[in-house]
Amino acid sequence: MSAPFIPVDAPFTREQQAWLSGFMAGLAAIPTADKEVQAATLTLEILIGTQTGNCEFVAEDLAAAARGAGLAATLAPLDSVSPEALGGERNIIVVTSTYGEGEMPDNAELFWEELSADGAPRLESAKFAVLALGDSSYDDYCQAGKLIDTRLEQLGATRVVQRVDCDVDYEDSAAAWIAEVVEHFGALQPNTAAPAPAPAAAAAPARVRSPWNKKTPYPSRLAVNRVLSGPRSSKEIRHYEFDLGDSGITYAAGDALAVVPVNETALVDELLGHLGFSGDETLESGSSVRTAFERELDITAPSKDLLAELSAREPSGAVAELVQRGDKAQLDGWLWGRDTLDVLKAAQGVAFGADEFAALLRPLQHRAYSISSSPLASPDRIHLTVASVRYGNEARRYGGVCSTFLADRVGDLDPVHLFLQPNAAFRVPEDNDAPMIMVGPGTGIAPFRGFLHEREARGAAGRNWLLFGDQHRESDFIYEEELEGLTERGVLDRLDLAFSRDQAEKIYVQTRMLEHSAELYAWLEEGGHFYVCGDASRMARDVDDALHAVVAQERGVTSEGAAEYVAALKRQKRYVRDVY
Repeated sequence: MSAPFIPVDAPFTREQQAWLSGFMAGLAAIPTADKEVQAATLTLEILIGTQTGNCEFVAEDLAAAARGAGLAATLAPLDSVSPEALGGERNIIVVTSTYGEGEMPDNAELFWEELSADGAPRLESAKFAVLALGDSSYDDYCQAGKLIDTRLEQLGATRVVQRVDCDVDYEDSAAAWIAEVVEHFGALQPNTAAPAPAPAAAAAPARVRSPWNKKTPYPSRLAVNRVLSGPRSSKEIRHYEFDLGDSGITYAAGDALAVVPVNETALVDELLGHLGFSGDETLESGSSVRTAFERELDITAPSKDLLAELSAREPSGAVAELVQRGDKAQLDGWLWGRDTLDVLKAAQGVAFGADEFAALLRPLQHRAYSISSSPLASPDRIHLTVASVRYGNEARRYGGVCSTFLADRVGDLDPVHLFLQPNAAFRVPEDNDAPMIMVGPGTGIAPFRGFLHEREARGAAGRNWLLFGDQHRESDFIYEEELEGLTERGVLDRLDLAFSRDQAEKIYVQTRMLEHSAELYAWLEEGGHFYVCGDASRMARDVDDALHAVVAQERGVTSEGAAEYVAALKRQKRYVRDVY
């Protein structure tokens, strides 16, 4: 009997439960001698901390490589295990990303709280290895992986393979680490272990991956580009639809779409002119300088390497003064709103060769956006809801790399290269009767538009509550007519609005949560799922505080009691976030 694919962080379906029951019954029938041989096979317990899904792919690659080498491997999200469960002779492999400014990803937060506590259990008999994914443009690069790696060692576990910290282009580093892990743990395999099983019988099949990825994105067509915000809005929010054509891309409501941008031609020309390049110079990579500036390199955000080089070359300059002072807040304040060209103009005496300068820039990265459609309602197109980033003054105007690329520079026949980023943790409840509470101000409404269309197409009976807001109702109530239609059709049971600038006292989505505290708690007690999408640094924190306050008030418990209740929601996958 073939095994159904079971996502690591989703509840079992009836099919999966049936398969698991059959598997356990078959396992009980295995002769004792066979069980002993099977038990002798070393098992890698691969624990995943992820915010966007990249770590899941790496973990799956590791599991496949381990099984191919005759090892056993299990996959689980970090928040599904406790430190106590890791005691004994265990082989712990952690693959985790870092979220925001050095924070644990959402599905690793509870695990880290228990692991870092004073009473965490000793793990002297355990062996471990850690792979950390991150972005070196942040100061707390790969911090989550570093913390877990250090803490496991502090608790007495033995590090078998040194931690590897992977930057945004992580694939090659991760592949080398996987090979090293399999080699070292394979050497620990007991001599009594059974021979490597045939690949077809080794394990449940992994999910099928799309051929379209970061290295080979799909050239889609932008079918719809429509402004949603009103003319008097301080924002420019647009609705996009991308034609999937013959790509074979299948998506789910809750997934993200990665878009590969092209830099603005006018900015490329300005940068070439300032550096004294024609653009026709050939780099060591084989690309012309113009092509590299347009499609391969990040020419907007000043890299740490560029700042360090300018500081070294002009030690008495403005950049050097800020860099050498070591005041991060002051440096960040000076850099705010400035791009690479601005920084170069502040160091007028510094010149570069083409390869020399290119080596100081970071690769141009894709941008991931929450999908705002459901495949049940829109199987042939993926929808996005994106705010165009524009700022500056008469002297110089600036624009977000990808948001203005989509808004201004994609013609009817121009390809837009994209690929899917699945997010198995952010899904509509499998139980169609379960209530949903969705908090998504501004463009945070994106995935919840997809969720509502998904529920409607399913004919789901569960109640749906959306808390949405922005600055002004007149100009910022995006998808207003669509939400009214969903309400009239009985799909959207409750819509609470919070437009912060329409009255003297500012009102936010968390304000509405507290105003309707009793009803919100009642929905949770009925098995409701609580979702948040949007700004991580302020909104998501404020919403989390409000959720704790609601629970404390309605349950009549202390802050500690409320924290336990919220933690239980997270463990049950009933409190999940898509924040950025």
